[in-house]
Amino acid sequence: MIARLSVTCLIGLLLLAGVEMGQAQPAGLQTIDRTEDAQQALANAEAQGRDARTRAEALEAKAASAVAAADKTAQEGAALAARVQESEARIAANQARIELIERQRVGLRAELAQKQRPLVELTAALQRLSRRPAIFSVLRPGTLTDAVYLRAVLETMLPEVARRTAGLRAAIKRGETLQFQAEQASADLRSSQGELDLRRQHLAALEARQRLESRTASGTADRETERALKLAEEARDLGGLIGELDKAGRLRDQLAALPGPVLRPAQPQNAAVSVQAAPVSASTTAPTQYQLPVTGRLVAGFGTVGAGQVQSRGISIAARGGAQVVSPAAGRVVFAGPYQGYGTIVIIEHGGGWTSLVTGLAVLDVRVGRDVVTGSPLGQAGPGNPVLTLELRKGGQTVNPLDYLKR
Repeated sequence: MIARLSVTCLIGLLLLAGVEMGQAQPAGLQTIDRTEDAQQALANAEAQGRDARTRAEALEAKAASAVAAADKTAQEGAALAARVQESEARIAANQARIELIERQRVGLRAELAQKQRPLVELTAALQRLSRRPAIFSVLRPGTLTDAVYLRAVLETMLPEVARRTAGLRAAIKRGETLQFQAEQASADLRSSQGELDLRRQHLAALEARQRLESRTASGTADRETERALKLAEEARDLGGLIGELDKAGRLRDQLAALPGPVLRPAQPQNAAVSVQAAPVSASTTAPTQYQLPVTGRLVAGFGTVGAGQVQSRGISIAARGGAQVVSPAAGRVVFAGPYQGYGTIVIIEHGGGWTSLVTGLAVLDVRVGRDVVTGSPLGQAGPGNPVLTLELRKGGQTVNPLDYLKR
């Protein structure tokens, strides 16, 4: 009788554990929105990485086929900057992937925590059972009825335990899979960090070489920089500065369109009055191959109004600390330096009245007067969680840069 009661208690304990475990539901994450944000960040980072890789390959092909040394160097710099952005996007994707895995592991830990108490009781019962194998339990002293009853119970109990712990074993298997995925993502993240450092070193070496090659033109660049700084001091706001720079750009275009000096003819009596060439009309088309200056997440669109703020005249992008910033299109740098309330800014004149403004840089790699191609490195964003702003203007009027991105 005692044996029967002990076995009955054991069965009851096992079945109680099995029922509680069978009814336990996986704990849902309470941060569904954040998880969706992480998934969106992963998708954006992967798309930006693919785009940067495509741009890098195209720029590398242009650099390989370039004949002029200046063109080759410019394309190489843009290609290296694109490779840097590719590495940054890969790092962002791995970080988002690790965050998603961690959130799944949090949910799995919550699920296992709900099963902890019955699991402990089940383990204790199985440990007692392992110390007394089934064959010994059958051969223990007792009546024939007790032996038959105990044998029947053991034959049905163990398969039931295996069936009701299937969910637990699956959860443990999921945990092992998540652990493997987290280790892979961490290894890829470390590899991407090393790749990023190496590519930045190559870009820095190329920029140093460019600075050495451009020393002959430093006098002209210094004079243009002084004029730009003087305009910045005189301008009442950023819009006024861009307007003055637009006027200077139009004046340069008009001067460039003037005919050159005409040599005195060998026979003056045969000289004829020449018609002055008409100024070349500036193109009104938008800059081609327009792109975002930095990889990141769009946090403010064109025309949005934040709390206590004026209407946005551009778009704002949240980037990684120290992210690579590039030229959104080909053009000429007409201002590069700090400006009141905007940090370090770069203004690029694209011709035809089109101008781009990039604000929020911390490290500057260009100077006034430099010609840039689409994707040329401009500098780096600040540390922490920097936000950069891009404005595109046509004839002094702001337009939405997203409408002109390369499709």
